[in-house]
Amino acid sequence: MTHSDAPAVGTICNFLFGIYAWLAFALSVLSGICCAFLLPGLDTRRRWVSASARAAFRLTGMSVKTRGLELLPAGHCVVVANHAGYIDGVLLCGFLPPRFSFVIKGEMKRFPLVGFLLHRIGARFVERFDASGSARDARHLLKAASAGESLAVFPEGTFQAQPGLARFRSGAFAAAIRAGVPVVPVVISGSRRVLPGGRLLPRHSHLRIDVLAPIEPGSESYDSSRNLAELARQRILGILDEPDLLA
Repeated sequence: MTHSDAPAVGTICNFLFGIYAWLAFALSVLSGICCAFLLPGLDTRRRWVSASARAAFRLTGMSVKTRGLELLPAGHCVVVANHAGYIDGVLLCGFLPPRFSFVIKGEMKRFPLVGFLLHRIGARFVERFDASGSARDARHLLKAASAGESLAVFPEGTFQAQPGLARFRSGAFAAAIRAGVPVVPVVISGSRRVLPGGRLLPRHSHLRIDVLAPIEPGSESYDSSRNLAELARQRILGILDEPDLLA
């Protein structure tokens, strides 16, 4: 093989891996749907769906390193993470403890199988574009947190192709303040390379999840949801190898 052939070979390998990765993730989703349909009990369903998510990464050979999981409070809390790619939700579902309810954009309810799976594992849906629906969903989050649910949220609301951390919406932080529970910043690294916005086929990459020290109730930042959001955001920026899009 000549030096000029190397880019073509690399392109073919990336294409074949992308097809294989989609098959692995599709198998994981189908396994999760079967578990969600057949198994009784929310905790049991979450554990099996979590195992299915981890299996997808093992099948694709993408290693996932976790650091700081021991920092997660034993009691209820709100986890907030950066959002860089399509696999972020699968990643946290696989490697966070199964007690977390994921806060998902409302559009996902329109995908019948995925929407069913998310519903069966206790996901919370939030509307992003309808004002009345958004206000209603915010109240539901407040009630869920106040009732003792642990939530996992991507406070940017969505992700974009441009690398960097965007503004955090304040809903999850308002819920944490109302419930009086810690906020735990989490940093996801590597997912933007795997499947960012605008790409159809996944690429191979190594992934990392960093759980940072909780921001406890009663600290100075708990005086407002905006201040709490900015503190969590700055802590994530301290670890994330991407720029601040608000700078």
